Amino acid sequence: MKWSQNKRSALFAIPASWMQTLFIAAALLPTSALAMEMTSSSFENGGIIPLRHALNSLGCEGQNISPALQWRDAPPETKSFAVTMFDPDAPTDSGWWHWILVNIPADVTSLPERSQPREALSTNTDFGISGYRGPCPPVGAQPHRYVVTVYALNVSTLPLAVTSSGAMASYMINSHVLAKASIAGYFGR
Repeated sequence: MKWSQNKRSALFAIPASWMQTLFIAAALLPTSALAMEMTSSSFENGGIIPLRHALNSLGCEGQNISPALQWRDAPPETKSFAVTMFDPDAPTDSGWWHWILVNIPADVTSLPERSQPREALSTNTDFGISGYRGPCPPVGAQPHRYVVTVYALNVSTLPLAVTSSGAMASYMINSHVLAKASIAGYFGR
């Protein structure tokens, strides 16, 4: 089938007008339509996590300092945040929870190293205790990936306790998530 010049022009004019409409619509969207973003001044996304953030027990020689985190572009209806650190490469069937921090007030958009807002709650990690517990993969294993995620939630507080498990905290977080952003760092020994 041979196309005439007019049919070709009409065919290519339609997508151009669609693109123009999409650009105009995108420009009119509120900033909340932007994807939530997270960064860390402690390590680069995809980079090596410094030793100071590693566990300081079980043969690991870190300082167990939680990383500095910053996030932006949370939805305006956000009522609180949660932050987790998870090792999907742990030699278990379910990964390993290193940090679960919930009930972070909605006006908080960063955590300096070693910090936890007074209102926030740290639940149990897979070490059996609450609070930040840094990377400590098995000796000789490939460096593990540690995924740090911030979640914007539609509730001010989650009904969790210091003794709540990582699985329970993850379930509650994901039941109330509006948006999330993650970064990952690697650590090996």
